[in-house]
Amino acid sequence: MTARPTWSPVRGRARRAGRHLLGLLAGALLLAMVPATSALAGAPPAPDGHAAGGAWTGTWSTTPTAVPASDTTAFENQTIRQTVRTSIGGDRIRVRLSNEFGDRPLVIGEARVAHRAHDGTASRIDPRTDRPLTFGGRTSVTIPAGAPAVSDPIPLRVSAGSDLVVSIHLPERTRGSTVHAFAFQHNYVASGNVTGRTDIDASATVDRWYFLTGVSVSSGRPGRSSAVVAFGDSITDGSDTDVNANHRWPDFLARRLEAAPGPYTVGVLNQGISGNRLLHDPNPPAGSDAENFAAYFGQSALRRFDRDVAAQPGVRHVLVLLGVNDLGHPGTVAPPSEKVSAADLIDGHRRLIARAHERGLKVHGGTILPFKNDTFGFYSPENEAARQAVNHWIRTSGEYDGVVDFDKALRDPADPQRLLARYDSGDHLHPGDAGAEAMAAAVPLHLLR
Repeated sequence: MTARPTWSPVRGRARRAGRHLLGLLAGALLLAMVPATSALAGAPPAPDGHAAGGAWTGTWSTTPTAVPASDTTAFENQTIRQTVRTSIGGDRIRVRLSNEFGDRPLVIGEARVAHRAHDGTASRIDPRTDRPLTFGGRTSVTIPAGAPAVSDPIPLRVSAGSDLVVSIHLPERTRGSTVHAFAFQHNYVASGNVTGRTDIDASATVDRWYFLTGVSVSSGRPGRSSAVVAFGDSITDGSDTDVNANHRWPDFLARRLEAAPGPYTVGVLNQGISGNRLLHDPNPPAGSDAENFAAYFGQSALRRFDRDVAAQPGVRHVLVLLGVNDLGHPGTVAPPSEKVSAADLIDGHRRLIARAHERGLKVHGGTILPFKNDTFGFYSPENEAARQAVNHWIRTSGEYDGVVDFDKALRDPADPQRLLARYDSGDHLHPGDAGAEAMAAAVPLHLLR
């Protein structure tokens, strides 16, 4: 596997700065092989993700993006073993793979899923739970460029908060073209087809998810489960939270929902992308260093909404936290011509609300966190005034179905333009683990029931 670049966008240390830039991104085209709940089908998502053979609800997801030309990562006769954390349980699962940013067919020689071993070895599976993934009954699949593929239903009992391991064998030389670049989860690459091995001899460790975008579950109990999509930027993605700890704020929210009393379960699907913006796709100035990483920021939230929100199995609710990158990127990793006003951001939020309501979804607005004296150059009195205006509209307009006041929960009472120190990761923009937990605690659970 070719090593990926280690350049850093803001601090000169690649992976850290890339993971720190927040924003928003929006849906791409839903192409062939999309589930029946997709936007391409032209109909709202079916209640509880109904599909042939049962009701499906998302238990884990991530957002795919393209890669910059400078990222030459490729695989050839190698297995990628990747770990994901479920938010709700079920008796059967389906796995979604993606070639949505590839420019040629993606050949999957074999893919398997299993529970992670209980001994704590990160790359080891529990062989008793090992299952082959099939696609139309076949253990291999070729996914067209621009398309996803969803596996056949697999009988495998999973519980909420458990780790699933998906192993994918790539027999042909394959560019790592469809990726979630900041997983905050260690995954492993090994030579040959070792998808069925209990343990693997890893040749590389990566903190990305390649070609893997979703897992859904079915319990055979229609009407008892639904999903909420956390739609956001790097704060939702998990920047500056502990790697392998599942300490993103949507992870903490999933734990709260699982512990809450009642007969219904709510899956939490993380559709945050570091560097994502509400209104604009990545647009690094020509010849700038930002060309080496901006593609990882994904398409704008307005563009990706159909794929990343509306098409999720069983989705009933959306929680939006977007706007800080729209304020901060122009002049840093985007041209000054893309500078936005509070009115521009409010208009973008209204467009998301309209599209969610068209799909029959409840959509809740999250207030933008404070970022005074951040280390990325986002803060200015003008940007602060815009943040305050957008937050005031979210709180008081009544246009969102519900409000989650992240700003109030995490700001410093002595200086409300700053994050409270115990919640600050240190860059004055991203919350750390304690901040992520406080964000989850700020979500009124009744909104999602």
